[in-house]
Amino acid sequence: MEISVIGNSQMKIGKIEENLRDLCISNFGNNKQKSRVLFDQSKIKEKGNYGFRFPLRATQSNVIPVEKTSASPNSISVDGVNLFVGLPVDTVSRDNTLNHERAITAGLKALKLMGVDGVELPVWWGIVEKDAMGKYDWSGYLAIAEMVHKLGLKLRVSLCFHASQEPKIPLPTWVSQFGEADPSIYFTDRLGQQYKECLSLAVDDLPIFDSRSPIEVYQNFCESFKSTFSPFMGSTITGVTIGLGPDGELRYPSCHDSASHNNHSGVGEFQCYDKYMLTYLKQYAEKMGKPMWGLGGPHDVPSYNEPPCAKNFFKDNGGSWETPYGDFFLSWYSNQLISHGNRILSIALTVFGETPLIISGKLPLVHSWYKTQSHPSELTAGFYNTVNRDGYEEVIEVFGKNSCRIILPGLDLSDAREPNGSSPQSLLAQIKDVCRVQGVGISGENLSLSKVTDGFSNIKSNLSEEDPIVDSFTYQRMGADFFSPKHFPMFTAFVRGVNQLDIDVDDMPETRRVAEPVHVKSEVLQVQTA
Repeated sequence: MEISVIGNSQMKIGKIEENLRDLCISNFGNNKQKSRVLFDQSKIKEKGNYGFRFPLRATQSNVIPVEKTSASPNSISVDGVNLFVGLPVDTVSRDNTLNHERAITAGLKALKLMGVDGVELPVWWGIVEKDAMGKYDWSGYLAIAEMVHKLGLKLRVSLCFHASQEPKIPLPTWVSQFGEADPSIYFTDRLGQQYKECLSLAVDDLPIFDSRSPIEVYQNFCESFKSTFSPFMGSTITGVTIGLGPDGELRYPSCHDSASHNNHSGVGEFQCYDKYMLTYLKQYAEKMGKPMWGLGGPHDVPSYNEPPCAKNFFKDNGGSWETPYGDFFLSWYSNQLISHGNRILSIALTVFGETPLIISGKLPLVHSWYKTQSHPSELTAGFYNTVNRDGYEEVIEVFGKNSCRIILPGLDLSDAREPNGSSPQSLLAQIKDVCRVQGVGISGENLSLSKVTDGFSNIKSNLSEEDPIVDSFTYQRMGADFFSPKHFPMFTAFVRGVNQLDIDVDDMPETRRVAEPVHVKSEVLQVQTA
């Protein structure tokens, strides 16, 4: 593919240099620190084997891709794979203003030139509806949508009904006030510790907010978003992902350290001890004729950081998970999660079903201890998936029922880099197979910035299967590390590989060689913290 550059002969290289140079104004990451990406202008035209390379033609009056292989006039993806990059989590500040605006603008221009289709934007409940129920302020997010629109990129929006620990983005102030009066609106473990980053699924339909339920509040939020952003829908905004729980995912917060729930040394713990969950458990046990089973969760389970063999419940041979009680509890626990997912996805279908948007929800890849018989990390997270039972069929059926795609992270992972007992590749294959059978599409993500080449190789392998089920990928996420000299050259090579941007200038016909390709060597990039 060839990228055309605007203007006259003096702008052959200047456009890309200008976009890259603007990144030196960046303020990615911690708001208390300013990160800078500096470019050595004396080296910016050096040839090398790494980084940003664009064959240029100084003939047109706009920056446009010359070739497109997709049927869509707005897509430059290959074989139906659309590439997106996640914007910083704190793109919009808690005061509803834009953080690191110039850096994001420069980054968006660079992504456009590279051949990325668009970006993903987290939209936080705690920012938009911060001070009062039903009082919405979308100003910061409207500014981002306008910025993306002007640059000709696509935008996918993630509606986040959870809080973020880093950077700190809390739930709405008024929600926290209700939580102070009734702490049981949060998930609770057997020691009484509460997870206050999102609401317990047990209160979905309960009128805990002055006669209004969380489901009603979520739906009103979605309707306000739809009304406010209607001018962008279908043109700039092409998809919406609705938050389903902790970190936006459909799961229980079984590991309170959200950064490690996908790969934790321990098995995590069941989150069924708030008064509302316990009420539902008691009612279910009585209905099943086992009232003594409804007094609480299993008593013979390990704690958060202990391995499966620490207690009897998850043991491979003779563990309580295989007993009638184990089946009773695990069925109830997982069905509560599935019902919650159905309620939230039904909201998304109701509000956005008649729009041109692609509707999605996020499913975690809880791959720790996958090679054991009981799959304990999946069980505590709410997925009744064991060596004897496929726990994802009912989950994925709910997505299909509500015409929703699945956002699935972990496409960058391989078993070779994971500890004993973990198998992200096997779990990914299992979920893919179920999605194929049920006709539910997958949009993939990585779990962290790839600092090694095989992370990108794993992603490309997942995107180029003979029987593809993943036709979209969002790389998470933009920030100072994203533009670092160690990472950014590998990312640009990844984009070229997926979009077939690997045509060397020497392979072009002589008549099309108007300018030398621009090279930005990996060592030119320097990240500094002021």
